[in-house]
Amino acid sequence: MLTRDLISNTIPYLHKSDTVYHALQLMNDYHVAHLPVVENENYLGIISEEQLLQNDEDTALTDLPITDGTTSVQGNEHFLKAIQTAVSNQLSIVPVVEERQLLGIVTYNDLLRNASEFMSLSQPGALIVLEMDSRNYSFTEINRIVESNDAQITQLNTATDPETGLMQVTIRVNKLEVSALLGTFQRYEYNVKYYFGEEMFANELKTNYDNLMHYLEI
Repeated sequence: MLTRDLISNTIPYLHKSDTVYHALQLMNDYHVAHLPVVENENYLGIISEEQLLQNDEDTALTDLPITDGTTSVQGNEHFLKAIQTAVSNQLSIVPVVEERQLLGIVTYNDLLRNASEFMSLSQPGALIVLEMDSRNYSFTEINRIVESNDAQITQLNTATDPETGLMQVTIRVNKLEVSALLGTFQRYEYNVKYYFGEEMFANELKTNYDNLMHYLEI
Protein backbone atom coordinates (compact mmCIF):
# COMPACT_ATOMS: atom_id res chain seq x y z
CA MET A 1 0.00 0.00 0.00
CA LEU A 2 1.31 3.44 -0.95
CA THR A 3 1.33 6.42 1.39
CA ARG A 4 -1.05 8.36 -0.87
CA ASP A 5 -3.68 5.67 -0.23
CA LEU A 6 -3.75 6.53 3.49
CA ILE A 7 -4.07 10.29 3.21
CA SER A 8 -6.51 11.96 5.60
CA ASN A 9 -8.11 15.22 4.52
CA THR A 10 -9.70 15.95 7.88
CA ILE A 11 -6.64 17.48 9.54
CA PRO A 12 -5.97 21.13 8.59
CA TYR A 13 -2.72 22.74 7.48
CA LEU A 14 -0.99 25.75 8.97
CA HIS A 15 0.19 28.88 7.16
CA LYS A 16 3.08 31.14 8.03
CA SER A 17 0.65 33.92 8.90
CA ASP A 18 -1.03 31.79 11.59
CA THR A 19 -0.24 32.48 15.24
CA VAL A 20 1.15 30.13 17.84
CA TYR A 21 -2.20 30.26 19.65
CA HIS A 22 -4.11 29.19 16.54
CA ALA A 23 -1.68 26.35 15.84
CA LEU A 24 -1.90 25.03 19.41
CA GLN A 25 -5.69 25.20 19.29
CA LEU A 26 -5.79 23.13 16.10
CA MET A 27 -3.42 20.55 17.59
CA ASN A 28 -5.62 20.27 20.64
CA ASP A 29 -8.79 19.97 18.54
CA TYR A 30 -7.37 17.23 16.32
CA HIS A 31 -5.33 15.43 19.02
CA VAL A 32 -1.97 15.69 17.26
CA ALA A 33 1.39 17.09 18.35
CA HIS A 34 2.52 18.20 14.88
CA LEU A 35 1.04 20.04 11.91
CA PRO A 36 2.43 20.85 8.46
CA VAL A 37 3.05 24.41 7.34
CA VAL A 38 2.30 25.34 3.72
CA GLU A 39 2.58 28.34 1.48
CA ASN A 40 0.59 28.33 -1.77
CA GLU A 41 0.09 24.57 -1.29
CA ASN A 42 3.86 24.06 -1.17
CA TYR A 43 5.11 22.09 1.81
CA LEU A 44 7.48 24.10 4.01
CA GLY A 45 7.88 21.72 6.93
CA ILE A 46 6.45 20.57 10.22
CA ILE A 47 6.03 22.49 13.44
CA SER A 48 5.65 20.74 16.77
CA GLU A 49 3.63 21.46 19.87
CA GLU A 50 6.85 21.46 21.89
CA GLN A 51 8.30 24.18 19.68
CA LEU A 52 5.15 26.28 19.86
CA LEU A 53 5.01 26.14 23.66
CA GLN A 54 8.39 27.85 23.81
CA ASN A 55 6.98 30.98 22.16
CA ASP A 56 4.41 33.66 22.95
CA GLU A 57 0.92 32.76 21.74
CA ASP A 58 0.68 35.91 19.61
CA THR A 59 3.85 35.08 17.70
CA ALA A 60 3.31 34.40 13.99
CA LEU A 61 4.71 31.20 12.54
CA THR A 62 6.65 33.25 10.02
CA ASP A 63 8.91 34.27 12.93
CA LEU A 64 9.72 30.64 13.78
CA PRO A 65 12.24 28.37 12.04
CA ILE A 66 10.40 25.84 9.86
CA THR A 67 12.49 23.34 7.95
CA ASP A 68 11.52 20.16 6.12
CA GLY A 69 14.47 17.90 6.83
CA THR A 70 13.31 14.29 6.63
CA THR A 71 9.80 14.78 8.00
CA SER A 72 7.85 13.98 4.82
CA VAL A 73 7.39 11.07 2.41
CA GLN A 74 6.55 10.83 -1.25
CA GLY A 75 3.09 9.75 -2.34
CA ASN A 76 4.45 6.79 -4.29
CA GLU A 77 6.46 5.37 -1.40
CA HIS A 78 5.32 2.31 0.58
CA PHE A 79 3.49 3.12 3.79
CA LEU A 80 6.23 1.35 5.78
CA LYS A 81 8.49 4.25 4.80
CA ALA A 82 6.00 6.58 6.48
CA ILE A 83 6.16 4.46 9.64
CA GLN A 84 9.95 4.68 9.60
CA THR A 85 9.76 8.45 9.16
CA ALA A 86 7.25 8.80 12.00
CA VAL A 87 9.30 6.68 14.39
CA SER A 88 12.65 8.26 13.51
CA ASN A 89 11.30 11.79 14.01
CA GLN A 90 8.76 10.96 16.76
CA LEU A 91 5.92 12.38 14.67
CA SER A 92 2.20 12.16 15.29
CA ILE A 93 1.51 12.85 11.60
CA VAL A 94 3.51 12.36 8.40
CA PRO A 95 3.04 14.78 5.47
CA VAL A 96 2.77 13.22 2.00
CA VAL A 97 4.28 15.38 -0.73
CA GLU A 98 4.87 15.29 -4.46
CA GLU A 99 7.27 17.75 -6.04
CA ARG A 100 7.09 19.91 -2.90
CA GLN A 101 3.30 20.06 -3.08
CA LEU A 102 1.51 18.76 0.00
CA LEU A 103 -0.92 16.02 -1.00
CA GLY A 104 -2.19 15.38 2.51
CA ILE A 105 -1.41 13.92 5.91
CA VAL A 106 -1.13 10.38 7.25
CA THR A 107 -1.69 10.05 10.99
CA TYR A 108 0.42 7.79 13.16
CA ASN A 109 -2.70 5.94 14.32
CA ASP A 110 -3.67 5.17 10.73
CA LEU A 111 -0.15 3.90 10.07
CA LEU A 112 -0.33 1.57 13.08
CA ARG A 113 -3.75 0.27 12.05
CA ASN A 114 -2.55 -0.50 8.54
CA ALA A 115 0.64 -2.07 9.87
CA SER A 116 -1.54 -4.39 11.97
CA GLU A 117 -3.55 -5.37 8.90
CA PHE A 118 -0.36 -5.71 6.84
CA MET A 119 1.04 -8.19 9.37
CA SER A 120 -2.31 -10.02 9.67
CA LEU A 121 -2.32 -9.42 13.42
CA SER A 122 -6.11 -9.67 13.52
CA GLN A 123 -5.96 -13.20 12.15
CA PRO A 124 -5.51 -16.15 14.54
CA GLY A 125 -1.97 -17.39 14.79
CA ALA A 126 1.12 -17.69 16.93
CA LEU A 127 4.29 -15.63 17.05
CA ILE A 128 7.70 -17.26 17.43
CA VAL A 129 11.03 -15.45 17.85
CA LEU A 130 14.18 -17.39 16.97
CA GLU A 131 17.67 -16.19 17.84
CA MET A 132 20.73 -17.24 15.85
CA ASP A 133 23.99 -16.21 14.27
CA SER A 134 23.23 -14.46 10.99
CA ARG A 135 25.45 -16.97 9.18
CA ASN A 136 23.05 -19.75 10.19
CA TYR A 137 19.92 -18.07 8.89
CA SER A 138 18.09 -20.00 6.18
CA PHE A 139 14.57 -19.05 5.20
CA THR A 140 14.26 -22.29 3.22
CA GLU A 141 14.97 -24.44 6.27
CA ILE A 142 12.73 -22.41 8.59
CA ASN A 143 9.88 -22.58 6.09
CA ARG A 144 10.39 -26.32 5.65
CA ILE A 145 10.19 -26.88 9.41
CA VAL A 146 7.01 -24.83 9.66
CA GLU A 147 5.33 -26.61 6.76
CA SER A 148 6.35 -30.01 8.13
CA ASN A 149 4.15 -29.15 11.13
CA ASP A 150 1.10 -28.41 8.95
CA ALA A 151 1.49 -24.64 9.28
CA GLN A 152 2.37 -21.73 7.04
CA ILE A 153 4.40 -18.58 7.61
CA THR A 154 2.17 -15.52 7.24
CA GLN A 155 4.81 -12.97 8.27
CA LEU A 156 8.58 -13.02 8.75
CA ASN A 157 10.89 -10.24 9.93
CA THR A 158 14.56 -10.17 10.82
CA ALA A 159 16.50 -7.79 13.03
CA THR A 160 19.88 -7.71 14.75
CA ASP A 161 20.06 -7.36 18.52
CA PRO A 162 22.44 -4.41 19.10
CA GLU A 163 23.62 -5.87 22.42
CA THR A 164 24.38 -9.45 21.36
CA GLY A 165 24.88 -9.02 17.62
CA LEU A 166 22.63 -12.04 17.06
CA MET A 167 19.87 -12.13 14.49
CA GLN A 168 16.31 -12.35 15.73
CA VAL A 169 13.87 -13.94 13.32
CA THR A 170 10.23 -13.23 14.14
CA ILE A 171 7.77 -15.50 12.38
CA ARG A 172 4.00 -15.54 12.52
CA VAL A 173 2.27 -18.79 11.63
CA ASN A 174 -1.37 -19.52 10.86
CA LYS A 175 -2.04 -21.78 13.85
CA LEU A 176 -2.21 -21.14 17.57
CA GLU A 177 -1.17 -24.52 18.97
CA VAL A 178 2.53 -24.72 18.17
CA SER A 179 3.97 -27.14 20.73
CA ALA A 180 5.04 -29.61 18.04
CA LEU A 181 6.54 -26.81 15.95
CA LEU A 182 8.55 -25.49 18.89
CA GLY A 183 9.80 -29.00 19.54
CA THR A 184 10.91 -29.35 15.93
CA PHE A 185 12.81 -26.06 16.05
CA GLN A 186 14.56 -27.21 19.20
CA ARG A 187 15.46 -30.58 17.64
CA TYR A 188 17.13 -28.66 14.82
CA GLU A 189 19.03 -26.72 17.51
CA TYR A 190 17.23 -23.42 17.01
CA ASN A 191 17.11 -21.14 20.03
CA VAL A 192 13.45 -20.21 20.61
CA LYS A 193 13.75 -16.91 22.47
CA TYR A 194 10.03 -16.12 22.77
CA TYR A 195 6.74 -17.55 21.65
CA PHE A 196 3.17 -16.36 21.96
CA GLY A 197 0.34 -18.78 21.31
CA GLU A 198 -1.94 -21.22 23.07
CA GLU A 199 0.46 -24.13 23.25
CA MET A 200 0.91 -24.20 27.03
CA PHE A 201 -2.78 -23.72 27.73
CA ALA A 202 -3.73 -26.38 25.19
CA ASN A 203 -1.21 -28.86 26.57
CA GLU A 204 -2.47 -28.33 30.10
CA LEU A 205 -6.03 -29.01 28.96
CA LYS A 206 -4.94 -32.20 27.25
CA THR A 207 -3.01 -33.37 30.31
CA ASN A 208 -5.97 -32.67 32.60
CA TYR A 209 -8.32 -34.45 30.20
CA ASP A 210 -6.02 -37.51 30.00
CA ASN A 211 -5.74 -37.63 33.79
CA LEU A 212 -9.52 -37.44 34.14
CA MET A 213 -10.04 -40.26 31.62
CA HIS A 214 -7.45 -42.38 33.41
CA TYR A 215 -9.19 -41.73 36.73
CA LEU A 216 -12.60 -42.70 35.32
CA GLU A 217 -11.17 -45.95 33.97
CA ILE A 218 -9.95 -47.04 37.40
